[in-house]
Amino acid sequence: MTARATDARRAAVLGSPIAHSLSPVLHRAAYRELGLADWSYDRFEVDEESLTGFFDGLGPEWAGLSLTMPLKRAVIPLLDDVTETAASVEAVNTVVFTEDGRRTGDNTDIPGMVAALRERGIEQVDSAAILGAGATASSALAALARICTGEVVAYVRSAERAAEMRQWGERLGVGVRTADWADAAEALRAPLVIATTPAGTTDALAGAVPERPATLFDVLYDPWPTDLAARWSAYGGAVVGGLDLLVHQAVLQVEQMTGRGPAPLDAMRKAGEHALAAR
Repeated sequence: MTARATDARRAAVLGSPIAHSLSPVLHRAAYRELGLADWSYDRFEVDEESLTGFFDGLGPEWAGLSLTMPLKRAVIPLLDDVTETAASVEAVNTVVFTEDGRRTGDNTDIPGMVAALRERGIEQVDSAAILGAGATASSALAALARICTGEVVAYVRSAERAAEMRQWGERLGVGVRTADWADAAEALRAPLVIATTPAGTTDALAGAVPERPATLFDVLYDPWPTDLAARWSAYGGAVVGGLDLLVHQAVLQVEQMTGRGPAPLDAMRKAGEHALAAR
């Protein structure tokens, strides 16, 4: 999956909205550390309707693309190959243009989640809870398929979402039980809680954090900390944040797109922290 090695190469993140993306900060920091002075990384506002046209305009200088919402599934018909990891959740967040001109799609969110947890000493859990049922929740299930030996309880708002999560569980080989969002406070007693909901959604749960919480993985990074993460940390629980996920998945993207490694995790994280602090 290594990109063709020439001097001036381009990469970028696509999505809509995209102005908030930290990906350029992280990838450019990696390029500096790796001595890739002729590499550039930009962001482009691209929606589902304009995605095909964007791809049609790409030249041979392009090494890869990062994709965020709403493009992770829309891009799949435009690719020549999709890895098993990406296919397992029908979501691509990384496209690499290979030497022979092929477009290969991968999903680095899933191994990124596993790596972020491993960095905090979480190698395996016997059960877990997921808050939410969107696209990130399916990636969370795929990550749990690698580290969770028991049941996963997904707290959702509708019967339709509940059915989707059970279907994802069957597909990924994870035992999934669903519960109503009204009972989401019960999730906080799990050995590992993964919050995949939009900003503000879990704020009301902060008051329900138990006295001795285990591990919270909150995929948000701006604003940070969330009310839930702040209370969790105050009670002595381990917290893995959205920046941890963003950095670890970006590390894998950099290595795939550039063919160089290991990518500079610490420098990328520091660049991300500095950018968030500046906001």
